[in-house]
Amino acid sequence: MPSSTIRRQMKNMVNNYSDAEKKVRESTSNDPWGPSSSLMSEIADLTYNVVAFSEIMSMIWKRLNDHGKNWRHVYKALTLLDYLIKTGSERVALQCKENIFAIQTLKDFQFIDRDGKDQGINVREKSKQLVVLLKDEERLKGERSQALKTKERMAQVSTGSSQMGFGRGSSQPNLSTSYSEEYGRSEGSPASYHGFGETLAYILKPAPPPVLAHSSA
Repeated sequence: MPSSTIRRQMKNMVNNYSDAEKKVRESTSNDPWGPSSSLMSEIADLTYNVVAFSEIMSMIWKRLNDHGKNWRHVYKALTLLDYLIKTGSERVALQCKENIFAIQTLKDFQFIDRDGKDQGINVREKSKQLVVLLKDEERLKGERSQALKTKERMAQVSTGSSQMGFGRGSSQPNLSTSYSEEYGRSEGSPASYHGFGETLAYILKPAPPPVLAHSSA
């Protein structure tokens, strides 16, 4: 088990984080790979629970307030927000609009790693994309509607596969493939990050490819 995972689990116990908070922390970790497909889907479902919604959003805002070498916390939190805005409770977008300044300020995020690479650009561009989406109500409604329709179709496919004995029968489809793909499919990114499916690629507008330098956090 990676040392970063062990440290995260220890912090979870010390701080007595809830299940929802743990999921957000894991999906926005400093590990050099994109947010887990199944995890973001689970978090999206949890946003419909009043208590879990509050815990999820609180942890996301905390991650967005990070800086420096923890740029992955911020970038992944923005990626998770994008996903939740389109497939989670409508309250996610509402709260983001009410706190849009916190997202806008990230357009000035700066971090140059020890190899001289500008990792901050990933955060800056992602924040700009989210702000544009949140300010365009028609586009937001359209992308959300499209994402939810896709979710329903995927759920039907998943259920059908289970009944035929080809799947495990989860009622929650894997909707975040394109998000994980976006995080890893980039010029110069390790081959191990490639190979994600493109079924839902149209849901998310591609963000500038992050350079996944190693981080111990």
